[in-house]
Amino acid sequence: MCNMHGRDIHERALRMRLEGKSYNEIYRELSVAKSTLRTWLAHTVLSDKARQRLSARIKAGSLVLIKRNKMQTHIARQKATKIRAEAIATIKDMSRDNLLLTGAVLYWAEGYKRPKIRDGKEITAHVISFVNSDPAMVKVFIAFLKRIMDVQPNQINLTMRLYPHINETDAARFWLNVTGLKSENLRRTTNMISGASRGRRPFNRLPYGTLQVSVNSTPKFHQLMGLIEGVKAKLVVI
Repeated sequence: MCNMHGRDIHERALRMRLEGKSYNEIYRELSVAKSTLRTWLAHTVLSDKARQRLSARIKAGSLVLIKRNKMQTHIARQKATKIRAEAIATIKDMSRDNLLLTGAVLYWAEGYKRPKIRDGKEITAHVISFVNSDPAMVKVFIAFLKRIMDVQPNQINLTMRLYPHINETDAARFWLNVTGLKSENLRRTTNMISGASRGRRPFNRLPYGTLQVSVNSTPKFHQLMGLIEGVKAKLVVI
């Protein structure tokens, strides 16, 4: 009896397939696993009408899936926008203390801090050196140097690090606009080897290269290191 029932289901599945029903439709009606249906019906020859029906369903299903994915993407973007807006609202006006903390942490993360070694000995002269490609970070660090570290504009050196595909004039215009400094602050450009030519870096990833902001002052360097040590000490208590 059980075998007869199994043959009956097999035959019903075959008839439904010949009518152009999809595996999903057959599964929903007969509760037969799709892996089993594929084994049973893999070599079934369908009529043109049945194939057209299947194609139409596949197309309709694809359109529904595309529409659903677009809606999910739209909803995700809306949520992200809302979360970001709420986070932005938590940041109030930046005080001098905020700028001090931000600048010190930026240099802690991105600045050159290791002592310079020459002939196996640490030299006593040190330079503040901050390198980044993010214009916002560079702008904040310049403000930090001026307002917190009391560095004069003519003491700030800018060195562009550019890849071969980057126009030096365009990059100079961009970084001078970001920093609010003059062409006199620019030092000789450093030409970098382009990873893009080896397929590892898209050409538009760093459209203006990176900028090194440096100050040749050992006392200012030690002052900045002291600010960082102070931040570290306070953070340990938090």
